[in-house]
Amino acid sequence: QMLLVESGGGSVQTGGSLSLSCAAPEGIFSIYHMGWYREPPGKEREFVARIDWSDGSTSSSDSAKGRFAISRDNAKNTIYLQMNGLEPEDTAIYYCYANVLGVNRWGQGTQVTVSS
Repeated sequence: QMLLVESGGGSVQTGGSLSLSCAAPEGIFSIYHMGWYREPPGKEREFVARIDWSDGSTSSSDSAKGRFAISRDNAKNTIYLQMNGLEPEDTAIYYCYANVLGVNRWGQGTQVTVSS
């Protein structure tokens, strides 16, 4: 079972910023892409952003565009999610995943709470 280590969640007020990170174990060489999903209270898990491991291309949800930025450090098998302009609607548990040989492996989740 691959362990993804997430960090960086917390509580901020509207308009604030948070940065999340997610590290996959060293020595994993079959990562296709990594990214983030989130699960708001009482709602289903939804896509936030992803980054391709080979060329660094990214995609993100409409709600994340212009506010969130995903980046990676290949040498550390780590991705980052910089979140700016946070709103109460961004309150959720944020889950990191790594797609390894076509299978998504998930982190434990980190709570992000945005208060008005």
